[in-house]
Amino acid sequence: MLDAQETKTAPSLLYMVKQVELVVRSHLDELVKPSGITALQYTALTVLERHDGLSAAQLARDSFVTAQSIADLVRSLENRGLVRRERNPRNRRELLILLTDAGRALLAEHEGPVRELEERMVRDLTAHQAQQLRQALTKAWQALS
Repeated sequence: MLDAQETKTAPSLLYMVKQVELVVRSHLDELVKPSGITALQYTALTVLERHDGLSAAQLARDSFVTAQSIADLVRSLENRGLVRRERNPRNRRELLILLTDAGRALLAEHEGPVRELEERMVRDLTAHQAQQLRQALTKAWQALS
């Protein structure tokens, strides 16, 4: 535990989480740039890989972007042939966004480098510490969701 003096001089957890997010996004942008996509687009593709066939609103929430910006993001991915849209058979007014084979291939191409980035991020942690970090971040996210 941090004592009172260390707590006063240590950066807040919110600040530290934002620092990690920014550096990860910067590295991820560099990894995916040769494929002509951004880190945000890559994130949306990974969301679809786990949960294919989402509405735009669901994809926006799970990809950490606004509902307004998801339309441009999806249009760009669709123009590249990485996703496609089709009518929801249960709600004909709703379009579902699905990952294409080209989208899956792009994700497969980046799987190794992205895994290496994650491993680099936790390389000074033991396997147990890395698992604890994952659990702590999950609990922090759930507490705020």
